[in-house]
Amino acid sequence: MRYLVQERIFSLRADFWIEDESGNRVFLVDGRALSLRETFELKDAYGNLLIVIRKKIFSMRDTMEIENPQGVVATVRPAFFSPIHHRYEIDLFDGTRLEAVGSFADKDWELKDGHRVVGRISRKWFRIRDTYGVEVAHGVDDALIIAIAICIDRIYEDEKREREHHDQGGFGGAAWMHASWTDWPDGRSSRIRPQPFSS
Repeated sequence: MRYLVQERIFSLRADFWIEDESGNRVFLVDGRALSLRETFELKDAYGNLLIVIRKKIFSMRDTMEIENPQGVVATVRPAFFSPIHHRYEIDLFDGTRLEAVGSFADKDWELKDGHRVVGRISRKWFRIRDTYGVEVAHGVDDALIIAIAICIDRIYEDEKREREHHDQGGFGGAAWMHASWTDWPDGRSSRIRPQPFSS
């Protein structure tokens, strides 16, 4: 399944929908949470909170955490060493490590679990300005893959901004402002929980 996602999603301050390739509204991004707390909240079509993304403070590398009502399910960060490609590492709660490799500037990269591709990101599938497509492999949690793509987009933009500041003689530092944590509502059986990937 493919989904249409807005680029630089954290700069937006209005609610908007993530649609599938047929134009169906599937996930809602809460613009109010972005505006008030710099916190990304992804909800299902019924308004149930599925995913919260926040920046992990006191980390050597730009790191973002993806959390559901049960706790942190994934941590996203740049890889330390990548002599050929720019890479990102995603550690899942079950100990699995995913790797994102490709052209992040062109929004053309893959998310891999070993040799298995679990997600692809590309601008080529949709002809809408400032958007990109997220393709999720069959049997993989759609909300989790979308959240990972959004994290990498944000970290890449922060890294790009820091490089530009450095080149201009300015001060580095990510543009994130850490804010208060989101309170999860009471658990409901209809809420989707990201599941570990199968090998």
